[in-house]
Amino acid sequence: MRTSLFTPAFWTLCISTVLFMASFGMLLPELPGFLAGLGRPDWVGWIVGLFTVGAFGSRFFSGRLADRAGRVPVMVVGTVVTAIAGVLYSVIHEWGADWGWVAVGVPWSVALFLVLRLFHGLSTGFRPLGTTAFLTDIAPLERRGGAGGLGGGGGNIGMAAGPALGSVLAVEWGYHAMFLVSSGLGWASLWMTCRLPESLPGARPVQWGDLNVLRGPVVDRAAWPSSLALLAPAISFGTFLTLSPDFVGALGFQYKGTFNATVVLASVAIRFVAGRASDRHGRVPLLVAGAWLLALGMALLAWADTPGEAVLAGVVYGASVGINMPTIFAWTADLASPGKVALALGTMLMALEVGIGLGAVVSGERFGGDVGQIPHLFAANAWLAVVSALVLMAWAAVSRRSKGRKGAVG
Repeated sequence: MRTSLFTPAFWTLCISTVLFMASFGMLLPELPGFLAGLGRPDWVGWIVGLFTVGAFGSRFFSGRLADRAGRVPVMVVGTVVTAIAGVLYSVIHEWGADWGWVAVGVPWSVALFLVLRLFHGLSTGFRPLGTTAFLTDIAPLERRGGAGGLGGGGGNIGMAAGPALGSVLAVEWGYHAMFLVSSGLGWASLWMTCRLPESLPGARPVQWGDLNVLRGPVVDRAAWPSSLALLAPAISFGTFLTLSPDFVGALGFQYKGTFNATVVLASVAIRFVAGRASDRHGRVPLLVAGAWLLALGMALLAWADTPGEAVLAGVVYGASVGINMPTIFAWTADLASPGKVALALGTMLMALEVGIGLGAVVSGERFGGDVGQIPHLFAANAWLAVVSALVLMAWAAVSRRSKGRKGAVG
């Protein structure tokens, strides 16, 4: 019997996800300028880097909690964090300049900002994992890839609208307005999330033992193929997040977030096709196509020197994200050990955070405020994507030979 995906719970999840992703995504294009105003523009790589460290650390708990206490509590934790973070950014902006200096010569405002980025990272360590596990629970098995594309499309809509809105607020009304709106979107998302029914059968209250990472597994080894496949897209994403504000600023974009919105809209457009295609044709063939598209997108970004060329490159890059992400999420769910879907997703998302953090910190250190370095860093990511495509092609060939031998024996 064919079960419908489009239930009230599905739409509530999508709306709350749009609000959540807009809440934290709207800050990304403007935080490099905010950090420069605090006095340390050379630390731009740590804006994303510390965020991913916080997300990575939370993965040791969130997957276990989602498989035991349920998906909704995990989503609630992540959403509360992003709602609180918006208020704390505003506090740093309003009073940070009056807090003096630490002993090593770093402004208190900068130190607290970096700590806040670490805290804010907990939001994506919990919320997306719970969201994906919830979606996996309610989606019919034969529509898992398509469900990932549709559900992820909601997040991408938030990531498209958020940066554009954040840039307009920052330019026209200042950082304070941007931070408060970010917090408001977080609280609205929390209200929607609390209306969701729990999708995990047998969910029980959180126990202290759930927080002990030395008891029980914290990763699912079955998810290692999809986790490794995610590294190249994740590293490129970390590089893109770190460099794109200065990249488009140098090209003359007044509202930096509009470029991010273009990239994300391209991702949304192709997600609706890619998810269903991976259900029909397999995960790895789609990932091969996504890797080659990632290589092309990064190469075009490296060559772009006009706003029009940058937008074209961004569309190609966004399309690669739209293919890779729902396919990798669906592949991870396919590979998961029985009863450990959330743990497998958490394992894969650890790889995502490692890749994003590595791309952000390395590119930020190499960038160092010199826009002339940006094309070289984008080009390096293009070559990384080429290597990923070749490895995936080899994996697909080995898998076909293995299936052929099993068929011959049978």
